[in-house]
Amino acid sequence: MANKWDINLVRNIGISAHIDSGKTTLSERILFYGGKIHAIHEVKGKDGVGATMDFMDLEREKGITIQSACTQVGWKDITINLIDTPGHVDFTVEVERSLRVLDGAVLVLCGVAGVQSQSITVDRQMKRYGVPRLAFVNKLDRQGANPFRVKDALCEKLRLNAVMFQIPIGLEENHKGAVDLVEMKAYVNQGDSGEVVAEIPIPADLKAQAEEYRQIMIEKLADVDETIGEKFLMEQPISLEELRAATRKAVIALKLVPVFCGSAFKNKGVQLLLDAVNYYLPTPNEKREFALDLDNGEAKFDLFPDDKKPLVALAFKLQDTPFGQLTFMRVYQGKLSKGEFIMNTTNKRTVKIPRVVRMHADKMEDIESAYSGDIVAMFGIDCASGDTFTHEGGNFAMQSMHIADAVISLAVSPKEKSGANNFTKALQKFRKEDPTFRVHRDEESGETIISGMGELHLEIYVERMKREFSCEVIVGQPQVAYRETISQEAAYDYQHKKQTGGSGQYAKVIGKIAPLGPQEDGSTFLFENNVVGGRIPREFIPAVEEGFEEQCTKGPLIGFPIVGVKVELIDGAYHDVDSSYMAFKIAAMAAMREVYPKAKPVVLEPIMKLETTVPEEYQGPATGQVNQRRGVIQNTTSIEGNAVIEAHVPLSEMFGYSTDLRSATKGKGEFSMEFSHYAPTPRNIQEELVKKYAEKRAAEHK
Repeated sequence: MANKWDINLVRNIGISAHIDSGKTTLSERILFYGGKIHAIHEVKGKDGVGATMDFMDLEREKGITIQSACTQVGWKDITINLIDTPGHVDFTVEVERSLRVLDGAVLVLCGVAGVQSQSITVDRQMKRYGVPRLAFVNKLDRQGANPFRVKDALCEKLRLNAVMFQIPIGLEENHKGAVDLVEMKAYVNQGDSGEVVAEIPIPADLKAQAEEYRQIMIEKLADVDETIGEKFLMEQPISLEELRAATRKAVIALKLVPVFCGSAFKNKGVQLLLDAVNYYLPTPNEKREFALDLDNGEAKFDLFPDDKKPLVALAFKLQDTPFGQLTFMRVYQGKLSKGEFIMNTTNKRTVKIPRVVRMHADKMEDIESAYSGDIVAMFGIDCASGDTFTHEGGNFAMQSMHIADAVISLAVSPKEKSGANNFTKALQKFRKEDPTFRVHRDEESGETIISGMGELHLEIYVERMKREFSCEVIVGQPQVAYRETISQEAAYDYQHKKQTGGSGQYAKVIGKIAPLGPQEDGSTFLFENNVVGGRIPREFIPAVEEGFEEQCTKGPLIGFPIVGVKVELIDGAYHDVDSSYMAFKIAAMAAMREVYPKAKPVVLEPIMKLETTVPEEYQGPATGQVNQRRGVIQNTTSIEGNAVIEAHVPLSEMFGYSTDLRSATKGKGEFSMEFSHYAPTPRNIQEELVKKYAEKRAAEHK
């Protein structure tokens, strides 16, 4: 690894995929071949050591990645900042914030299952941040592996221009290596841990297939690159350098996704993938980033990874350690040095950097400075995830990350009163670390409610409270995040009048409320002011909007937020003396309460996208279980003796599903689930929810 920081020899990459596709196993091999570790340990290995990047006890016990881990590794001339991300949808924010700061990514796919539900989510996140990617079809040593089918699924399901850049030499137990279609050379891994990459002649039975796929690769490149296109039409020879340069350009422009093959577990194909990272993924110089100038109406301006320009760095992840808060930073522009002062543009506080470290999973190495394009961590900086840092005088901000809404809640309380202090500390720490973990207090019941992305998400935090804060927790029934909305238009005409000696209160509002369709920006409330002729003074209009919006935070049906409402203010009246901001706000709130029942309110429930994979002989019982849970089956496919059932199922019906699925399939079934959309609940369930809420209110007001 070069000692001097050369930005053209840096790659900031992430490894992302569906759960159990082999991301952490692949990361372990990358660290081993890059000389960062000297022995390979498996995720669920018999030696009990566990993979380097899964360093939390819980990760090692459950055999899953819970939080993204960062390290730096050298490969030939280049320096790779590598982030291994979780595959489980419950920890999707870890993937989101990693992709936010990375320049490129490797999308790992299982050679048998191919494109799965979480692969689709990860792909959507990559597209959101414009992250160029390579695809690595893993697990080619497994029964039923087929990289060509996976490549087709990338094109069909993810609409990517996926192109084979390698074809495998043998599959399943015969998988030995790959033919590189750019060089037209065959490579196999040798040695106990596959550390030797040996070139062999292309096997005779693969020559025709290799020629065919190389021709397809050149055709695809000709479609996206003029130089290759011209040479292809003129039937002129195309050099290795031209092919690599055209591929790099197309990958960075998001026009092409090269597909590579291997088996990380069997130490096959990892070094060739690292070469591809070098050849085809962008340097920090090549990925365009911009910031917002807060002094100039949030105007966008381009960032350049130049150490001499003003500092712009983004805090993208926080972690609590025995030494204090560890803040992961991506330096986009300028340079950071230990001991200097930097300013947090969110709260305008200036802080001194006491310590800068380079991370290797949970180990760290002190460094003096971090340069443009680097990913490092700092101690002693108190900030939130997503804060931007600059030097004194700069007032910039990076675009914030997309944070999904929570779909499930639990009531939690410490088992013993003595644990209350630790309980509060734990909740504050977790909320700061993870923007998808939310905490609030239910004013009516006095309970502490935690909300998150799924059962496993909250289960992990409850377990962490016990382990990290010695705080046993009592957990209540899971609570689904319902919503309320209206299904038809209704008019309101409300007058608020109160006389209490001296000046009174007077406000009148007239208008209508109507259902609001999906909005591009995701907003669920829209206010339109159509008052003419000064019937309501302009200074009182915001009060009316505020009143209606505030009334939408808790609906009268079941006490959940009201969404999808458009409020139109058409007319009204005021009094010179008695009208005030507060009077109009109260009038709006009362008008909403009065008109709401007339607009046929309905309860909405979160619908989850469920993907269940079971051996074909259990397809009947598995389908039956989905139907029993009010599920609507969208698609059923058969892959190598397994049935994949895709369905939309209400979250409220999914509690205990994992146990039922295991017992119905003798432990062979697996599933993944993520939030899809909100939909109206059936009438009988709505009536039941309304009745329960009314009983709860009555009990509280006794």
